[in-house]
Amino acid sequence: MKAMKPAAAALLVMTLAALAASAQAFAPDLRKSGSEFMGESTRAMQRDDTQNPAMLWVANGEAAWNAGAKNSCASCHGEAKASMRGVAARFPAFDKAAGRVITLGQRIEQCRVGKQGLPASKPDADELLALQSYIALQSRGMPVAPPRDAGTRASAERGRQLFNQRIGQLNMSCAQCHDANWGRKLAGATIPQGHANAYPIYRLEWQGMGSLQRRLRNCMTGVRAAVPPPDAQDLVDLEAWLALRAEGMTMESPGVRP
Repeated sequence: MKAMKPAAAALLVMTLAALAASAQAFAPDLRKSGSEFMGESTRAMQRDDTQNPAMLWVANGEAAWNAGAKNSCASCHGEAKASMRGVAARFPAFDKAAGRVITLGQRIEQCRVGKQGLPASKPDADELLALQSYIALQSRGMPVAPPRDAGTRASAERGRQLFNQRIGQLNMSCAQCHDANWGRKLAGATIPQGHANAYPIYRLEWQGMGSLQRRLRNCMTGVRAAVPPPDAQDLVDLEAWLALRAEGMTMESPGVRP
């Protein structure tokens, strides 16, 4: 076979690279929000703020944001609509003071306890979920945008390994349901892809608001695994991986789920 001239070989490589880039640019995003797996009545409930029960927590969060004259959230951060725009889309994130990756809920607690002198909240306490919901609302419609620093990405990598690790008496991983079997039925419910772009959420099953960690812990209970305590680093790492996995997807917070 006659050898290809260097210039022709270079042109071929460039052409193939251009085709690959083009294919990648137009490759469809197969990711689907959990809202796409819900019934129409539940989707309508999430879309319409006058029907979305999570907006009650948002209203309480707005009141808490402005409560207190000298040490309110507003006294430091001003109008949440401006100062908190996009903040929830960037959590979990590495926190220099803490020396580790923390969630939005943990960041709020840093302010409540450290700056405002308030007692620490219990996990999934309404006052914490209310502030988290109000802040998350300011990112609705924006893309999920996890930080790219080394600390946050290392946490996400640990979370990715946990996502794929089989656990519990049922010996199952998150990936087995949400990567390999999404769209199929489990106990009569459709398995979603497991993207966390709508938390905190109002879940009809709970009849109340809940955090992403509550959902993760529910799944661990479901596969009969040892459940970490709230804010355990394993749960934070899983949150960091889920944020990276959903990078670019639209924030829907606060969401509604069955």
